[in-house]
Amino acid sequence: MKSGVRAVGVAASDGATAGDPSVLCGAVVRADRVVDGFAFETCTVGGTDATSAVASLLTTLDREDVRYVLVSGVAPAWFNLVDLDRLATTVDRPVLSVSFEESSGLEPALREAFEGVALERRLATYRRLPPRRRVVVNDETVFLRGVGCDDAEATEVVRAFTPEGGRPEPLRVARLAARGARRWRLGDD
Repeated sequence: MKSGVRAVGVAASDGATAGDPSVLCGAVVRADRVVDGFAFETCTVGGTDATSAVASLLTTLDREDVRYVLVSGVAPAWFNLVDLDRLATTVDRPVLSVSFEESSGLEPALREAFEGVALERRLATYRRLPPRRRVVVNDETVFLRGVGCDDAEATEVVRAFTPEGGRPEPLRVARLAARGARRWRLGDD
């Protein structure tokens, strides 16, 4: 992959409780690890606005040169699920969800945390997601879902943007910035 190819990594801050805002950061990073821009947005912890918040973040960035969107997991902000298909259609580029822990899936946890319409809405979004695939990156395992590109391209993108370890650089930078922004914005420690 050429060094100037850009991806935006989207990660959420930690540390909020249900109903509170979670800070999302979009970090534009080139394949050669040059950080090339930031944007911030919020979504509701335990809400249903993560997909629209990520789309808004990408609109704010207004970067036609970004070729890929990498999202840290599919459930930032405590089960506020990202609808990868809807997001890819909205932003008109491939969207890859990268997670870092093995899991049997979110359905049991969703059933424990929600009921009625709230549960059904989340289950519908969750069941539309493409399956997770195990991918080895620099001797570490990540779990990848991709929309808008085939499995080979998705794997190539994640490996190209991961110079060391198992966390793609756009997601690593976005995670650090989201946590810093949350501390600054909300005074959290």
